[in-house]
Amino acid sequence: MTAAPPARARPEPSTGGGARRSRRWPLARRAGGGQLRLALVLLLPAALVVFGVVLYPAGRALVISFYDVDSPFPGRYPFVGLHNYTEVLADPRLWAAVGHTAYFTLVSTMLELVLGLGLAHLLAAPLRLRWLFRAIVILPWALPTIVNGAMWRWVLNAQYGVANALLTDLHLQGGYRSWLGNDPFLALNMVIVADVWKNTSLVAFFLLAGLQTIPSGLFEAARVDGAGPVRSFFRITLPLLVPNIALVLVLRTIEAFKVFDIIYVMTGGGPASGTQTVTFFTYLQAFSAQRFSTGASLAYLTVVAVLLLALVYLRLLRQSELRSP
Repeated sequence: MTAAPPARARPEPSTGGGARRSRRWPLARRAGGGQLRLALVLLLPAALVVFGVVLYPAGRALVISFYDVDSPFPGRYPFVGLHNYTEVLADPRLWAAVGHTAYFTLVSTMLELVLGLGLAHLLAAPLRLRWLFRAIVILPWALPTIVNGAMWRWVLNAQYGVANALLTDLHLQGGYRSWLGNDPFLALNMVIVADVWKNTSLVAFFLLAGLQTIPSGLFEAARVDGAGPVRSFFRITLPLLVPNIALVLVLRTIEAFKVFDIIYVMTGGGPASGTQTVTFFTYLQAFSAQRFSTGASLAYLTVVAVLLLALVYLRLLRQSELRSP
């Protein structure tokens, strides 16, 4: 009986590929680390600018608000805690400025929303030379606010303004009047007109972006069901524009609440402090009266108010989204 030949031993699998892969991993890790370092190097200048222009001044202003600082020069100033905040909140001039700010914010935002919605429908219409119409509409927003304010100050000039000349020639008023110099309420409304003229086009383009996302089939189906333009607007267009409208309200409310430059150019806070807003009152306290700690306290109170307004809008938007089917 012959013995069976011994079985061949299977060759061991080569480990060359594993070795090559193991050598690749350190290379990949080194390449990833190099990319990370490159990204950090590229972001470092922007981070330094943000820290130097935004974060450090904001933190410094917060520290100043707890001290009695009445000079722009460094020194030892007494710590007063929350005294600046309580003093500011007890100042009747602040609450007058809050009233002016609230009126300016509410009226300008609502007018810009209503006019911007109508303008957005015109921009969405299939008109010939629509591109030219859109380019013309965006021009007021493209103007710097300082230029816009100076232009309206000349238009409303009491002696040789275009508004007085036009209204007098049309026999809509008996003679020239002072739009910005005598009546505080009238002056505030004229500033609102200038702000609305500038920002309505921006609101219109925000809403136009929302209009272009609405499927045209919805309007065709509504037309087949017998719905007219008004019913289609309230049943289709307006509900689908709610996110865009909420975004516009948040942005424009924040910007209107912080209004400063157009008031500085047109009225300088007058007449009789009738156009002073919270930010303009902050400027007067910090730089005219050199009460830097009071100005810092007002600035942080403004930030808190703006955050609360934004949270209210976002909460309302969330509730409307939950109620929608």
